[in-house]
Amino acid sequence: MTVRGRINLTRLRALLAKEWLQIVRDPSSIALAFVIPIVMLLLFGYGISLDPKQLPVAFVMDKPDPTASSLLARFRHSEYFGMVPTTSWEEARQMLLDREVDAVIRLQSDFTRRLMTGGQAPVQLIINGVDSNRALQVLGYVTMTWNRWLTEVSETLPGAKNLTRVGLVDLKQRIWFNEAIRSENFLVPGLMAIIMTLIGTLLTAMVMAREWERGTMEALLVTPVRRLEIILGKLIPYFILGMGGLVLCIVMAVFLFNVPFRGSLVLLLLLGGVFMIGTLGLGLFISSTAKNQFVAGQIALLAAFLPSFFLSGFIFELSSTPIFIQVLSYIVPAKYFVNIVQTLFLAGNIASVLLPNLGGLIVLALVFMTLAFRKTRKSLE
Repeated sequence: MTVRGRINLTRLRALLAKEWLQIVRDPSSIALAFVIPIVMLLLFGYGISLDPKQLPVAFVMDKPDPTASSLLARFRHSEYFGMVPTTSWEEARQMLLDREVDAVIRLQSDFTRRLMTGGQAPVQLIINGVDSNRALQVLGYVTMTWNRWLTEVSETLPGAKNLTRVGLVDLKQRIWFNEAIRSENFLVPGLMAIIMTLIGTLLTAMVMAREWERGTMEALLVTPVRRLEIILGKLIPYFILGMGGLVLCIVMAVFLFNVPFRGSLVLLLLLGGVFMIGTLGLGLFISSTAKNQFVAGQIALLAAFLPSFFLSGFIFELSSTPIFIQVLSYIVPAKYFVNIVQTLFLAGNIASVLLPNLGGLIVLALVFMTLAFRKTRKSLE
């Protein structure tokens, strides 16, 4: 039976059966599809955090009093700080020089008096700025803790009820989509795109190359099998394995890392299928070009995994990179899928975000599948 004279379904079923038997005999493909997601999610989900906790900070009070002590208590009870005891400014300064602490908070002797009279309370904050990102995090945490303490003290101390007001503005803040401000809610969905890129390219990058190494490709080329049937025979089994890996990632994200999921599961699977076709096409193109498993694997890491990790917006904000890097990121499929997954998990079915990124995925999937089809020729050259 044929479809439009292009595909012989009998031959296609035989190719699919052959590929499934190969997968069962060589379980490395199953390991790639299901073990890699587990290992990477556990390592990255628990090992990488953009919300560092227990930052070492020294606290110095030139003249201890109840008000200053209440501020110290607020810092001690914060999960973000590990307060290091100090007895003097000189000791705290030396700790900062020795990099034993990330910052020093110093309350000068007239802190309470100036705070109660409505003036600017003399608080000195000195931060180790060697790591600029960490320094900005420390500054943000200190500012947040200070504002919360001001809110509390304004309700309990006489004459301090207007400490949190500036002119006629009373600041009230609300955070959308990631109310808990957990970095896991941002990282884990983005990591799914990186994992699927790695799975898709590696699964197929080894396939054609393995056929050439073992000499079975030559035997296949002398049969009446068409190029399209060869590609589908390689693509369909690994597409199913890759989608199984995606389902595993979703389950781990929701039930292990407690990432909220506010979108449509069916929509995520459909868009994930488009993304998987693109990555499988890239892997087939690489393997058809390299014809060596080791070389194909190395090219897959360089051409797919590393660009996806650095140019997808998974960790690094692309808007702060040079223009040519931003332009280069548009040929990285993971850039679009990271936006899709993070939107579906944290915001929901936002069409204005999903549709443009879906368009990018479709274009790249067509490009990679066309390249794979053109490179797969029924010849030994």
